[in-house]
Amino acid sequence: MKKILSKIKDHFAGKPEDEDANELEEEYVELGPSVQPEDGESKIIVRPFVIEDFTDIKEILNALRDGYTIAIINIKPLKEKDIIELKRAINKLKKTCDAIKGDIAGFGDDYIICSPAFAEIYRAKEVKSPDAALKGR
Repeated sequence: MKKILSKIKDHFAGKPEDEDANELEEEYVELGPSVQPEDGESKIIVRPFVIEDFTDIKEILNALRDGYTIAIINIKPLKEKDIIELKRAINKLKKTCDAIKGDIAGFGDDYIICSPAFAEIYRAKEVKSPDAALKGR
């Protein structure tokens, strides 16, 4: 590395080079990624969860608050068991997503996806049905 820097310095100073230019081309420096995960904490995790009871959301909320987890939540067991508890759980998840500036969206009838602030959930634009297009004529 010192050789390369001294050659660059000599070049700009106008000093003659005493080594071949080929040697300069053969030397290179490997650069690693600019952001390296420490202890695996900064690695993003896509994690599935199942809510069978209202108390099951505690683990999901903790994972979301850590900021490195995208949660895919199966709500079907609680939906079949108690719809009121499901609404309570979803409201709690919404409040947490708002607090961390994250995003929450339903995926089908039985899944919810929650993401931290760095990720946005894609939502398709609503497509008009063919019947509605015909009525407009």
